Amino acid sequence: MQLTHLNAQGEANMVDIADKQASRREALASGRIVMAPATLKLLSDGDLPKGDVLATARIAGIQAAKRTAELIPLCHSLSLSKVSIDFELDFEASAVNVEAFCKLSGRTGVEMEALTAVSVACLTLYDMCKAADKAMRIEAIQLESKRGGVRGDYQRDPGPIVTGEGSPGEVSLGERCAVSPCVRVKFLAELRERVGESDLSLSLAELESRDVAGLKAHLKARDARFEALSDTRTLCAINQVMANDAAPLTNEDEIAFFPPVTGG
Repeated sequence: MQLTHLNAQGEANMVDIADKQASRREALASGRIVMAPATLKLLSDGDLPKGDVLATARIAGIQAAKRTAELIPLCHSLSLSKVSIDFELDFEASAVNVEAFCKLSGRTGVEMEALTAVSVACLTLYDMCKAADKAMRIEAIQLESKRGGVRGDYQRDPGPIVTGEGSPGEVSLGERCAVSPCVRVKFLAELRERVGESDLSLSLAELESRDVAGLKAHLKARDARFEALSDTRTLCAINQVMANDAAPLTNEDEIAFFPPVTGG
């Protein structure tokens, strides 16, 4: 098989994609950063000196995906339609697991964007935590799956997995929508602590109106904890794009509520 980034003379060159058919392309990449248990506890408790570690790493990963072409010489500059970064605190392994999902409709894939997003998110986690632990280790950065393109889909073999509700020996996949269409709602930073939820899935059919205002009203009617969403300082993003109460919701949207992000 000939490498597409080499020309007939074996020289590096950018692949010409002008004649390729535009199609939906997706990629999911993962990685993790291993740290001391005490460091992971500081991160979980929000006691690290640089502030909200996960929110900062999420923004860094999204920015990195958007600027991959500036970092990897032969990558094309892409107009991404979605970038999402997810974290899982693994206390048993004393690690933070990172996943990055990228999507677009275009003529080339987004594998490098997803891998770059994971890499920079992990590096940002290191930077945010290094005052407490310089022995942290970044590892296992890899492509998990990709969809679209002339070479077809790819799925890394995950090995045997048993799904369930968290019983011994089973893997719980968390709350999922029983019907479609649905949306996934995330609560970030200290807002996550105020409402006592990290993420949940909701059927759009449950909402009085299919917009952010309707989602807020439904959540507040569901549980008094979600009154925190009435705070005018609370921000909202739909698929990583800032949104207001009038913004419409569609099937499989990811809605994030979070407090203002400060630098430093």
